[in-house]
Amino acid sequence: MPLSFVEVIVLAILQGVTELFPVSSLGHAVIVPAVLLWPFDPKGPGLLPFLVILHLGTAAALLVYYWRDWVKLLLALLGMGDAAERPALRRLIVMLIVGTVPAAIVGALFNKPLRQAFAVPGIAAVFLIINGIILFLGDRRHRLKSAGAAGGIGKPIEDMTVWDAAIIGLAQVAALIPGISRSGMTIVAGLGRKLSPDAAAHFSFLLATPIILGAGLLEVPKLLHAIDTGHTDADYLSKSLVGGVVAGIFAFISVAFLTRYFRVSEIKVMRPFAIYCIVVGAGAMAIFLSRG
Repeated sequence: MPLSFVEVIVLAILQGVTELFPVSSLGHAVIVPAVLLWPFDPKGPGLLPFLVILHLGTAAALLVYYWRDWVKLLLALLGMGDAAERPALRRLIVMLIVGTVPAAIVGALFNKPLRQAFAVPGIAAVFLIINGIILFLGDRRHRLKSAGAAGGIGKPIEDMTVWDAAIIGLAQVAALIPGISRSGMTIVAGLGRKLSPDAAAHFSFLLATPIILGAGLLEVPKLLHAIDTGHTDADYLSKSLVGGVVAGIFAFISVAFLTRYFRVSEIKVMRPFAIYCIVVGAGAMAIFLSRG
């Protein structure tokens, strides 16, 4: 793997933060090395397994942060735990399954071709700008709905419908394109389905875990096989594991911050992230164009 440990750690920090912040972790993984002229091929065969291991660190952080939720969901699935909470928990399990299916199907069929086709720094920068515009429009629509609502700023996660989960799951598919944020699309979709910002973020973060773990189950065995057969240097694995740990630490910090942010923020919740995406995407485009 041509990246140094310092560069791996920088990418891991970016992954841990940008996977949960609605600013596209994959877009940053493509754009940042290109801006800094790192020896990193975004279309190379090593990119996907490396990023998947970083994602697994993020998934571990989400599992740790939401461990009470997952324990309750598991107990409810097994017919255990608080009987009064069991129906709502089982319903949430159904919502998570429905929300996971679209991205799981599209990811299994087209994930690698899509990422290779769009893993061009200039294109990723354009989609990062598009991501910012979507966040801005979604935020504006949410504010208009909130202004016209008779009390409250949205429904809680317990009031989600299967249709809500399906729409959010379909929105998650867009994140297969570098520059489009998974959390951004799912939170905007949740706000569009009249969820409160807190509920939209909570469901988005819960939804991240199965899809990330699923990707890991597909890609990590391939990486281990490549190392075992000598097609990939073992140094690649050690750097990836270090990166995964660092990504997990920063993901935990990020989810703790964002959970509070979406709980206390009612209006213009996506505006700062929208501005960031547009500014960074446009800045990266300017750099790429200046280099000819």
